[in-house]
Amino acid sequence: MMRKTLIATAMFSLFASTAQAAGPETAQPATDTNSTANAPVAKGHFWSREVHEAFKIQRELEKGASGSSNNSTASPLRAARSPNMTFHGGRIMPTAVTMNIFWGSSWATYAGDKMTGLDAWYQGYSNSNYSGTVTEYTGSNGAIGRSTTHLGHLVDTSVASGGGNTSAILSEVCKVISNNPDSSGNGYYAVYTDLKRGSAGYCAWHASGTCPGNATRLQFAFFWNLDGDAGCDPADTSGLHSQGLAALANVTGHELSEARTDPSTSTATGSPGWYDSSGSENGDKCAWTWGAPLLTFTNGTQWKVQGEWSNAAYTAGTGYANSSGQKGCLGGL
Repeated sequence: MMRKTLIATAMFSLFASTAQAAGPETAQPATDTNSTANAPVAKGHFWSREVHEAFKIQRELEKGASGSSNNSTASPLRAARSPNMTFHGGRIMPTAVTMNIFWGSSWATYAGDKMTGLDAWYQGYSNSNYSGTVTEYTGSNGAIGRSTTHLGHLVDTSVASGGGNTSAILSEVCKVISNNPDSSGNGYYAVYTDLKRGSAGYCAWHASGTCPGNATRLQFAFFWNLDGDAGCDPADTSGLHSQGLAALANVTGHELSEARTDPSTSTATGSPGWYDSSGSENGDKCAWTWGAPLLTFTNGTQWKVQGEWSNAAYTAGTGYANSSGQKGCLGGL
């Protein structure tokens, strides 16, 4: 126990600038330079392996402190708390109209597989078994369906901004789509930058916002360049994709699934959707676990993508175990 405590203390000191002790699901990027209280709230951070493990150690220590048989003050209610997500009264995304935005000067001469690969990922996601991992969830505007629409991609070769400023990422989205998001309110814009994450403890996040002069709310997500990034690498050994594309494909599944089940990222943007008592969304709860080595999408492409939490699977005992041993993850087979 002393060794674990020392490890946890060291790791949390290392990542204190990235995540607050309140927990990985509520922490914000350390480099956040938002200057207004109205800035979008980043949510659903896909934490790097090292940060994920640090928080896992913290949870184990807290569980031991509160649930030990030698602790007379342990709360039986805390010990019996369900890991399932609960509904918070908001909207979901019945469908998604997706677009990729490749932002950064290096995209001008890029000749790899990321652009075509990520377009293929979103195209094949529609009506796939993986898109079906979120269909049990409903909101004030109906149920989530399997079908989605992908609009391809746009490229902006201006110098990209990092993930610490949500307003900058939203501004980029609004610029390239000319302040005209999908009118149904189901627009999802994934911003793939050419910037490495450096010391940032997260691989990606999602948020929501509106463009100037347009009240239609849109969903957007931010992604670092994950080439050679061991902390965000799913270790796809299939050889079907470059390492950087495989890493982005995995975190893409995490962020899109969370945006569909919990699109309102703060009470200021409407009631939230689905998350658990600690604030974890469906992707958070199954991060860094997989139900299968590869998933086959409807267009025949294959990907290593993390599982997503299912209340129904956990209740029925039919899911696979997440990193906490809770059997509520669906792999998307």
